[in-house]
Amino acid sequence: MISQRSRHCTVELQALPSRIGQVRRIVSAQLRYWHLDALIDRASLGVTELLTNVHRHAEPDKTCTVEIELRLDRLTVSVHDHDPRLPAVCEAEPGSTCGRGLAMVAELSESWGVRPDGEEGKVVWFALSACAPVVSVRSLASGDVEGVAAVGGVAGRRGERAVVPG
Repeated sequence: MISQRSRHCTVELQALPSRIGQVRRIVSAQLRYWHLDALIDRASLGVTELLTNVHRHAEPDKTCTVEIELRLDRLTVSVHDHDPRLPAVCEAEPGSTCGRGLAMVAELSESWGVRPDGEEGKVVWFALSACAPVVSVRSLASGDVEGVAAVGGVAGRRGERAVVPG
């Protein structure tokens, strides 16, 4: 059940390129359902970057869970995987197509962070204000990323559950 004060959706998947596109469409559809169309571009770009990191770096497997939660005026998108290694923001070389994903997540979001999750795994998350003005995603995708900072916080676990077949 989705309540007005807290809305929640969970998707379990293998972080494979074909599944990343499916999750992006699920996130977009859920945000449209919640009447948060202005957040679709940033949330889709952010979840794509986090899932790409799972695909490229997570071990021992690519299984992960994506959660989106709206609490009052804050949307939190989080990705849990089974790799306990914490990611770091890297400085990508100019013109590079790799290494700037977390920097883009930091730039497009109000806040973001990472935390260990129990004995195994971690959660990487970002938050967007449901009341903030829209930020251009095109400038972020082109590499104009400045002012990177990580801030604490985490989304809860309850509500709907969707499973994307492997």
